[in-house]
Amino acid sequence: MQKTITPIDNTVYVEREYHSDKIEQTIDNSIKAQREWANLNVNERVKLLKNFVDDFLSRGDVICEELSRQIGRPISQAPGELKGFKERADYMLSIAENKLANIDVTKDSNFKSYIKRRALGVVFVIAPWNYPYLVAVNSIIPAMAAGNTVILKHSAQTPLCAEQLYQSAKKTLPKDVFNYLHLNHEDGLKVVSDKRINFVSFTGSVKAGYDVQRATHTKFIDMALELGGKDPAYARYDCDLDKTVENLVDGSFFNSGQSCCGIERIYVDEKIYNNFIELFASKTYNYKLGNPLEKETNLGPVVKLSAAEFISNQMNDAINKGAKKLIDENKFDFPKEHKNYMIPQALTNVNHDMGFMTEETFGPCVGIMKVKDESEAIKLMNDSPYGLTASIWTKDLEVAEKIGNQVQTGTFYMNRCDYLDPALSWTGVKETGKGCSLSEIAYEKLTAPKSFHLRKEQ
Repeated sequence: MQKTITPIDNTVYVEREYHSDKIEQTIDNSIKAQREWANLNVNERVKLLKNFVDDFLSRGDVICEELSRQIGRPISQAPGELKGFKERADYMLSIAENKLANIDVTKDSNFKSYIKRRALGVVFVIAPWNYPYLVAVNSIIPAMAAGNTVILKHSAQTPLCAEQLYQSAKKTLPKDVFNYLHLNHEDGLKVVSDKRINFVSFTGSVKAGYDVQRATHTKFIDMALELGGKDPAYARYDCDLDKTVENLVDGSFFNSGQSCCGIERIYVDEKIYNNFIELFASKTYNYKLGNPLEKETNLGPVVKLSAAEFISNQMNDAINKGAKKLIDENKFDFPKEHKNYMIPQALTNVNHDMGFMTEETFGPCVGIMKVKDESEAIKLMNDSPYGLTASIWTKDLEVAEKIGNQVQTGTFYMNRCDYLDPALSWTGVKETGKGCSLSEIAYEKLTAPKSFHLRKEQ
């Protein structure tokens, strides 16, 4: 039995049976459905998928409350996830027909030569709990638009998300084009290793990512792995201080810091450091930590008690090594009986001898470190096993591009963070994983080239 504990009060919110006995039939059904689905014209698939998106969004109020109860994000912020879902789905569907079109390379009137983008087959998507719809849409929409069928496994924390998507699929898509399974980790890997699965998209921990990669060693398939992160920001001396701090506070604490591309470490030029931390503290005190179902709340609990314990231990280790708390806990009124309600915290006097500045935290806390120049900032930004996103805050575009070329990351921002543009590839370097979702490049990954060389006369 799969149990979902709501972080609001740490009681059981949802219980579901695992689908271990449905794996074989679900894969078989997906294979059969894929043949007919791939034979539809791209514009026909796109039209059906637009209906799928519209139907899903029509239940926004119910979906938002379920989301808040499952992961603890404030209900006032839940509609943002649906807005992002629509933005990403709309973009990927808008480019599908063009990006999936045949590539004509005919050179002679006696020949017809072209490259076709053929669907891979069955795509298995393993989605995380922190942005359950936003991450899922990155894979499921382009996968289906490309002619693949999809089996979705959602986190045990967010089973209702898979069910909501399936509810829309049943109404708008041909049978078995989209399916879901509630699975434990072991059965999830069983599906990954099944030779009938043709592509895997996984978002989660580095350890689990390696498990997924090992599970495919008996077959030749591609995959997209988005794993850990420790995303840095560099506040240059010439930045707009007020706007920089406002954005970095939000980038650090939105969703209680439980974002793959959230800000976990900030490097500030020594010329503006004192003003930066003073303003950072001031803006942090604007947060109201509390029950996420209350509309005035803008910071909820972290998802699990075990997560809160990990975050606290990591911060305490840094403090024992000399780090200082910037934020006064006494200025927040919150349900102290539940240990997963954590105030937004920033640590100063930090360095890279502390795990807090080098290991993923995934919580409402950030380290702020003084640097003397760009060279030191670049060195520290790259001193990480991860590389999903990084940002610079400056008024100089030329400098931003110069530094961006030196920072080891999948996405480099100037004057923004914690945002995903669906027209850009979503990818990482080092332990953050491999592969890509979104952008036109995603369609290359979710299809395979097939060449046609046709001579008209013998």
